[in-house]
Amino acid sequence: LRLVPVPVGSLLSSYGWYILLAAVAIYLLIQKISQSLAARPSSRPGAADAAVEPDMVVRRQEALAAARLRMQEELNAQAERYKEKQRQLEEEKRRQKIAMWESMQEGKSYKGNLKLNQQEVESGASTSSAVPKSKPNKKPLRGGGYNPLSGEGGGT
Repeated sequence: LRLVPVPVGSLLSSYGWYILLAAVAIYLLIQKISQSLAARPSSRPGAADAAVEPDMVVRRQEALAAARLRMQEELNAQAERYKEKQRQLEEEKRRQKIAMWESMQEGKSYKGNLKLNQQEVESGASTSSAVPKSKPNKKPLRGGGYNPLSGEGGGT
């Protein structure tokens, strides 16, 4: 028995603080784990929970189905509007082609009429009042007599 206290004493004198801190950390870890296990609800629902939960599940599923139905109706309405717009555009293109063909048969220039018709369609189709930007008068970066192949004016 006299040989046991000497190695234990030297171990405690060398690593005593580390052992104490490790013991405190292990204790706190065990406490935290036990609290989280106690706070976790049991896997067996009670009699009151069993009676209420199916009703909530049914209500939630009905609400989800109603929301899906509303979203599908909105999507169908958007698809109908898009199809109608495409139909109108196709009709307008057909009218332009007919007008172009008739003007060609009469011997007139059809390109000018086509450009005017396209501008009318674009102005009628666009609802925003976009003002075309005018290009500002910029002075050139180099003089008018600059020629890069002449070797002059390079600055060196």
